[in-house]
Amino acid sequence: MLPEPIAVTFLVIEALDKLGIPYMVGGSLASAVYGVTRSTLDADIVAKIGLEHAQPLTRALEQEFYVDEEMIRGAVEHHSSFNVIHLKTSFKVDFFVLKQRPFDSVQFDRRIVQVFATDPERKAYICSPEDIVLAKLEWYRMGGEVSDRQWRDILGVLKLQADYLDRNYLKKWAGELNVVDILQKALNEAGLN
Repeated sequence: MLPEPIAVTFLVIEALDKLGIPYMVGGSLASAVYGVTRSTLDADIVAKIGLEHAQPLTRALEQEFYVDEEMIRGAVEHHSSFNVIHLKTSFKVDFFVLKQRPFDSVQFDRRIVQVFATDPERKAYICSPEDIVLAKLEWYRMGGEVSDRQWRDILGVLKLQADYLDRNYLKKWAGELNVVDILQKALNEAGLN
């Protein structure tokens, strides 16, 4: 039996796949794949959702989720976010409509298929380890650099993926996202000088 966050997230992923909506999993589920597992209150999915997807996505999810078609339309029009809530468990899935920034496009292009669960094997598109570090560094900065959970996620990925990380990519995009200083702090704290 899959853990609740993964089982509920896969209900959403199956709907996205059936509708042909490109997506990637980010947030704490992605950082747990590359770093340290922790409990999470929601799942984060970045998706290329257009207005034409609002009604079909609502129909695909409405039997098992609280979903609001107008909220989806608003998020698409403003390149923002919306969420759906699983009716049986109250687990929330946050959708982020893919933004037009260069980093967001590159991050989405670099997504990879990863195994999330075994027996049965379940795979999903997920952002790369470098991109989850960068995204979490950006969220950490926007949150006033006080979230211990974000910081632990960042350090967990850096420590466990140390030998595999593209450091040039990390440094390039850290500069673009204005997080060079906290990337350096994280690398130092993770012992990756």
